[in-house]
Amino acid sequence: MANKNLQFKTNYAVSSKIEPFYKGGKVQISKDEKYIFCTCGSRVNVVEISTGKIVHCVEHDDQEDITSFALSCDDELLVTASRALLLKQWDWRQASCTRSWKAIHTIPVASMTFDSTSTLLATGGCDATIKVWDVVKQYCTHNLKGSSGVVHLVQFHPDISRLQLFSSSLDCGIRLWDLRSSQCVCVLESHYSAVTSLSFSRNGDAMVSSGRDKICTVWDLKSRQAKRTVPVYEAVEGVVLLPEKTDLSQIGVKSKNLHFVTAGSKGVLRVWEASTARCVYTQALPSTLALSSEEDEEEDNPRSLTHLFHLPSSSRLAAVTAEHNILFYQLPDLATQQQFVGYNDEVLDVKFLGKDDSHIVVATNSCQLKVFQLLTNSCQILYGHTDTVLTLDVFKKASLFASCAKDRSVRVWQMDSDSGQVRCVAQGSSHTNAVGSISCSRLKASFVATGSQDCTVKVWDLPAEFSGAEIHQLSPRTTEKAHDKDVNSVAVSPNDKLLASGSQDRTAKLWSLSGDGNLGLLGVFRGHRRGIWSVCFSPVDQVLASCSADGTTKLWSLQDFSCLKTFEGHDASVLKVIFVSRGTQLLTSGSDGLVKLWTIKTNECVKTLDAHQDKVWGLHGSRKDDKMVTGSADSNITVWADVTEVELAEEQAKQEDQILKKQELSNLLHEKKYLKALGLAISLDQPHTVLTVIKEIRQAEDGGDLLEKTLLKLRVDQKESLLRYCVVWNTNARNCLDAQAVLRVLLTHLPPEELLQYQAVRTHLEGLIPYTERHMERIGRLLQASMFLNYIWQKMRVAGASSGMEQDEEMDTTPLTQTQPLFFIDKENVKGSSDERGEHDDDGDSEQEEEPGSRKEDEEEADEVSASKKASASDVREKTGESIKTNGHHQSESEESSEEEELEDDHAVQVVKNVPVSSAPQCLTLS
Repeated sequence: MANKNLQFKTNYAVSSKIEPFYKGGKVQISKDEKYIFCTCGSRVNVVEISTGKIVHCVEHDDQEDITSFALSCDDELLVTASRALLLKQWDWRQASCTRSWKAIHTIPVASMTFDSTSTLLATGGCDATIKVWDVVKQYCTHNLKGSSGVVHLVQFHPDISRLQLFSSSLDCGIRLWDLRSSQCVCVLESHYSAVTSLSFSRNGDAMVSSGRDKICTVWDLKSRQAKRTVPVYEAVEGVVLLPEKTDLSQIGVKSKNLHFVTAGSKGVLRVWEASTARCVYTQALPSTLALSSEEDEEEDNPRSLTHLFHLPSSSRLAAVTAEHNILFYQLPDLATQQQFVGYNDEVLDVKFLGKDDSHIVVATNSCQLKVFQLLTNSCQILYGHTDTVLTLDVFKKASLFASCAKDRSVRVWQMDSDSGQVRCVAQGSSHTNAVGSISCSRLKASFVATGSQDCTVKVWDLPAEFSGAEIHQLSPRTTEKAHDKDVNSVAVSPNDKLLASGSQDRTAKLWSLSGDGNLGLLGVFRGHRRGIWSVCFSPVDQVLASCSADGTTKLWSLQDFSCLKTFEGHDASVLKVIFVSRGTQLLTSGSDGLVKLWTIKTNECVKTLDAHQDKVWGLHGSRKDDKMVTGSADSNITVWADVTEVELAEEQAKQEDQILKKQELSNLLHEKKYLKALGLAISLDQPHTVLTVIKEIRQAEDGGDLLEKTLLKLRVDQKESLLRYCVVWNTNARNCLDAQAVLRVLLTHLPPEELLQYQAVRTHLEGLIPYTERHMERIGRLLQASMFLNYIWQKMRVAGASSGMEQDEEMDTTPLTQTQPLFFIDKENVKGSSDERGEHDDDGDSEQEEEPGSRKEDEEEADEVSASKKASASDVREKTGESIKTNGHHQSESEESSEEEELEDDHAVQVVKNVPVSSAPQCLTLS
């Protein structure tokens, strides 16, 4: 069966990854036009434009989402603002924080910008105030009040000698602030919806503003009056004034008058002449993209543009789309130069493409296809399908591939071997429902086979060659009612004579592809207990592999249709199966996020790759059999390389070394050798492990003294690491006491001269201050609550005193001690109330109880989802996530824990408020 000289694969290692780097929010391009800065949750990613790689990443220690950021005009300083109301200044090339300070805003910062000298920073807050900071002298210079609502736009006038700041908030006006007098000198009123961007002329006397009210306004800044209102008939998100004294006749600029470019909801760039309010140029849509006028007006158009930038050095425009793509256009003709995909959503299929597998083509939860060049991560976005693309397949000639989608169509695409550009060369549409599977002919590009949710299999003939710019119209040569349920997978045999199909009806079928164009049923493969997701022919043997939602993969004989082997190991549905190592091994991927490597002869799983966090829909091997690529519902694409035994041994040695160190650490803690244990934990550079050791020391007898003695015996570099870890621990209310205990020792016993020698010590200490203040405030509130409890108790004592006691007698305000009884709890009443609660809870649970079998049946029914519906669940989840994100209030772990403690404090006070005053003050019963 196998070649004797063939070496089995034993492991795969990650070669490269295409991960999300931009999920919405602010984007900024550096002054030297080499880097893109963009937000991605709690990080700001720095993407190199020439390679498309993430070269730097800055992230707050507290994992808080970054609400805004700004890069200085000299590209030296990066300042970020988080939900924790901290501003951090970064040396972004080293990914190190050089300074942090409190934002003073009472709620998060919504917008930020630097002036042209890179010395002043303006922050616009959700609290309707604007702060101006001198970043060199490190103090707040202005506190500007008067805006209404969130200040979502702040921008300095480019001429710094004017000392003017422009801002906009919910009232849709543009406020002009004079920084000399700290006053709002005027409000420019023209827009009736949110103002989205401002662009200034070269001399600074004219300005263009854009808004979501579908107009742009040209302002004379000398008279502070609107010169012209230009109706653009779309919600505009970005506006850029075109450079003067540049030949831009190719885009309609034929006069010396002011011209500007708009980007908005229609998804195209348009050039306008300011003096006549006339559109002189509209960017052409991709030729394969057919849009109706109704779609053109949609507010949620995925092609809509959200940002627009002018890059003067390279004479380019950059635009950002609502689908998180970043596009670069070259002036003077606005030709597409580069495209980057910031977020892929769910990856439904992925295949190698091009000579030497230089590209990959990806189907995401979108109607567009994306072709990535692996070397640069630059991307081509292919328009054509009008609904979600579900799956792909590549011909033997790797420059040709086919796709199918929910729009009931199939398309064939061709890549130009010289330019790498991809275009649609053929299309067909005769299925009556979503097309969920496709397979290309193996010997030459002569036909494609498709399977659909309409339960049919179709075979489509292709022309001998694709010439000219026209798209060839395909028609099926045969149609067969193949299954009783959705057809999830089709596969063509290596000799193009057989076709296999797998269906939701739990069967796979083998068909003959005869020369007359008809499909003849040869046999049925029965044995799977759930729907079949994928089928695949062996490249060398007469066997067929199938994988199913029942968690198994099976090998079938093509001779008698019997099951030869069954592979079990996935905990959930097996979604994809392919042959590798010349048919001697299998790769399977599942909805458990795992990829497994199986050796067929021994029926053994030789390697499990924890590849992704969600369903792995895409799995494809390279033609040289030395790489594979996976794509998952977690939006990540991973390219894996076959690893040699030597590299594998080195990796295993590293893992074994880590395991041995952890065992040694456990032994040291057991033997109470805390100094060695702490040193070992710090050497592992794992803050959580170090925290575990600190907790162990503090729990020991005389823990405070023991901690002090242990810490003072550490080396200088170990103390430095410990200080760095304390900053992280202090952000969490659960760990703040341990962090403060360590800090007390370090700050008490170490001289300032030694502390100042520590790397980034100032940043660490500045990061400690705001959270320490928050913890102190929480403790202060708890102390106030306890004082209130003491006060109520003393009042009760006075109220329950004998009649002979004078009412104006001075109240005893001495603090309560441990020996003084405060109150007694009536255990019987408490038990009874808890029993009542327990009965109530049991009743509530009993209403939701189900029979064990019914839940399992429900799970099985939920898992019976066809390939054509595999993106639907993600749509619901995404919408649900959006509603949660919109309606919920995002909190960090430290805030949640702090609020839990505050609620406990409040609960204690509430209990006291409800206590009845007893005539016997010395025995208070809580019932």
